[in-house]
Amino acid sequence: MYTPELYKNEDPESIRTFLKENSFGILINQTNGKLCATHIPIELGITAEGKEILEGHISKLNPQAEGFAENDQVLAVFTGPHSYISSSWYDHENVPTWNYIAVHVYGRIKIVDYDTSVEQLKKLVDKYEANSENPVRVENLSAKTMREARGIFGFEIEIDEIQATKKLSQNRDDHNYQNIISELQKTENPQSIAVAKEMSKCRK
Repeated sequence: MYTPELYKNEDPESIRTFLKENSFGILINQTNGKLCATHIPIELGITAEGKEILEGHISKLNPQAEGFAENDQVLAVFTGPHSYISSSWYDHENVPTWNYIAVHVYGRIKIVDYDTSVEQLKKLVDKYEANSENPVRVENLSAKTMREARGIFGFEIEIDEIQATKKLSQNRDDHNYQNIISELQKTENPQSIAVAKEMSKCRK
């Protein structure tokens, strides 16, 4: 991912938090000579040895999985809030741009066994059911329903490299920076307001 030095995020804790909060990603690989991509939840996990990995699953009917055996190199893309930035918000003439946060994770994928896949499903469901009034638990599902889990491949991605971009108008002086935040907040657009919130964290 092309990232000018000014916009690189090299803070491991910040990246870790981002991945946990923006875990619906895009899994990309090459299958039969073609690039393939699937939009799925991909969770940051930790092995028994304490090493960080990515975990997820895809349908066995998804042709993308065929490529994992011939080439285990994959890219997982995660995006956060993003917004158009109008140059009318500056006190000088300039070009419009776009602010955004994104993380690319490069690694090697492997298919895990059924029991591990079910454990991954339990963690995933528990995470997203935590605030439900009547939370679903994988442990309570019937044997008939759980047969559907036979139709997925659970996977783990061993992380080789992480590239993180946080492009939030860091090149602007304080006056223009604060004005961008104010204008973003006026838009009533949730994405723009989220960008303003992230900008406010970066420069008080």
